[in-house]
Amino acid sequence: MSSSIKSTDVIAIGLMTFALFLGAGNMIFPPYLGQVAGPDLVVATIGFLLTGVGLPLLGVIAAARLGGGLSNFTRDLPQWVSIVVGLVLYLAIGPLFAAPRTAIVAWEMSVADIFESYDSGQMIYSAVFFAITLWLSLFPGRLIDNIGKVITPMLVLVLLSIAVGVVFFPLGPAGNVAPTLEDSAFSWGFQQGYQTMDTLASLAFGIVIITALRERGVSDSAELTRYTITAGVIAAVGLCAVYVTLAYLGATSHTVVPGAENGADILTSYIYQLYGQWGMFLLGASITLACLTTSVGLMTACGEYFSETLPILGYRGFVILCTFVSALIANVGLNELLELTIPALLIIYPVAICLILLALVRDYLKNPPRTYLMTLFPVFVVGFIDGLAASSVEWAKVISEGSLSVLPLHDESLGWLLPGIVGLMLSMVGKKAEED
Repeated sequence: MSSSIKSTDVIAIGLMTFALFLGAGNMIFPPYLGQVAGPDLVVATIGFLLTGVGLPLLGVIAAARLGGGLSNFTRDLPQWVSIVVGLVLYLAIGPLFAAPRTAIVAWEMSVADIFESYDSGQMIYSAVFFAITLWLSLFPGRLIDNIGKVITPMLVLVLLSIAVGVVFFPLGPAGNVAPTLEDSAFSWGFQQGYQTMDTLASLAFGIVIITALRERGVSDSAELTRYTITAGVIAAVGLCAVYVTLAYLGATSHTVVPGAENGADILTSYIYQLYGQWGMFLLGASITLACLTTSVGLMTACGEYFSETLPILGYRGFVILCTFVSALIANVGLNELLELTIPALLIIYPVAICLILLALVRDYLKNPPRTYLMTLFPVFVVGFIDGLAASSVEWAKVISEGSLSVLPLHDESLGWLLPGIVGLMLSMVGKKAEED
């Protein structure tokens, strides 16, 4: 067809998508998971891959079928609900949590040790990091050329260099230490996959991929869908390879950095022992490139959404605002930001997962607005209570550990699943009863 593009461009779009997803959490959570899982490494990794790769891929597929971003996912909800969902999600993956985290991780794992004696080092680094992010984000049509064809190949080469050492020259046996998990290995891995925020990002990155394709002259809806799904599959394969390698790194790190507080410590110490100072340069380069590409994707997605939903500043105005706020928040510590992120994700993630799943079956729903409301409301209530419980809100902890604990899979952070299914079924039954 006339809208077809070259295979090299398709690969470049797939690499761009991989780079958009491969950010801060993707590099630091798998090593920590691998260390604490012990002999349960495989089970924990499977749980991680479900939320860290499977759900984001479904999100990209759903976005491709809908032909747009989050506004297409929420179009069957009341307008005010759609706007609230959009604002919460984009603030979470944008200037409040995910975007600042990219700069924090890049700082701590690249040049923090070099400039630790400078009080304003992190502030200056964040300013430079988001200045580059802003420059790349202001021209979304160039993402394929800037990221897919230049930055991502560099990132892949660096990651391959690290992977060779980890796989062929591990620093210890895997899984020889008792696991230190409070929950089951699968549940732990599942929740760690949440923290990558990639499922949330998939709701936003779909429109980034589609916009990039349109800039390449692809206008046919079937072609847009096919190329977007292809890009998602390429990204998923790449992410799986990175996650499995880094989880194995963590599993063999017990003698290098026992009892680490986070994956950043594990990754830094391991690569230093493996490659020395040269390895630290490789690691710093890979982390910086990974975090930068994700930051660009997040700012681009936020600019697209906010300019469409609240047309008061325009795309570039919102990109400037979001990068400025992200740069300010990026000056807090990594552990402090992660503590704030987990409760928020327990609230947001169930709704995001349901939006993706409902989008995939929307064509088969008799009354989408009714089904969306009846499914999402109980899911939100359960997730909201669990999120507040994780924040140590006493009344929420009482309910979560009491009434909600009887729900199937509650200990796996999937207590919202049954209420969602019941709401879905009732919406179908109610509609059929009205028709009869």
